[in-house]
Amino acid sequence: MIVRFPLSRVRPAALAALVLLSATGARAGLFDDEEARKAILDLRARIQANDDRSQAGLAEQGKAQAALLEQVNALRRSVLELNAQLEAQRADNAKLRGTQEQLARDVADLQRLLKDVSKGMDDRLRALEPQKVSVDGKDFSADADERRAHDAAMATLRTGDFDKAANALGAFLNRWPNSGYADSLRFWLGNALYGQKNYKEAINVFRTMVTGAPTHPRTPEALLAIANCQIEMKDNRSARKTLDDLMKSHPASEAAAAAKERLGTLKG
Repeated sequence: MIVRFPLSRVRPAALAALVLLSATGARAGLFDDEEARKAILDLRARIQANDDRSQAGLAEQGKAQAALLEQVNALRRSVLELNAQLEAQRADNAKLRGTQEQLARDVADLQRLLKDVSKGMDDRLRALEPQKVSVDGKDFSADADERRAHDAAMATLRTGDFDKAANALGAFLNRWPNSGYADSLRFWLGNALYGQKNYKEAINVFRTMVTGAPTHPRTPEALLAIANCQIEMKDNRSARKTLDDLMKSHPASEAAAAAKERLGTLKG
């Protein structure tokens, strides 16, 4: 008995086996039914085993591909996480740089402020400390209050207000009688008193200046001023004597030349 199978249901491997079987039968004769059935079953078992192996291989390949795909996806996730961390780090670094730059600016501003404050304090301290000044060729040290009082008194004198000037100059000399300004200010106080027509007091101040500072550059002018006061007081005799003393003690001065001219005009 010969078993027939539809060709559409026969797998390629089985079909090849059948062809082989047919060719063999042509040379050796037909198998009996039992042997044919066994051969077919054996062939089917081989084909199934081959299919099973193929399916198992495909399954293993699928598992390997799935594992590989999972690894790729894991790597992608790791790359994304690293990129996110890198961006966050860049943002932190930019923020840190901004903070550092702001701190640098704050420190620079603070340093400038401290420098300005220090300079201001130094200026104020220097203003309070005695400073070297020079008046009428005389060098000396004077503190801030002393300098301000001198400058204010002289400014008042320059306005021509002899009453206020005399008060300011007198107040200075009472407060700082030994000041380096004193000799010069006595000369100017005498002039303020002269401007007030207080000739007697002016003579006293001029004489104090001449006696205390005989080598002062304004001493010849003070002697001439004394003579002028005496002339205003109609004391020509005393004026002549003062003018003579001036020409003898300071012959090369401009005041001595003026005294010589004044003598020529005096009578009595």
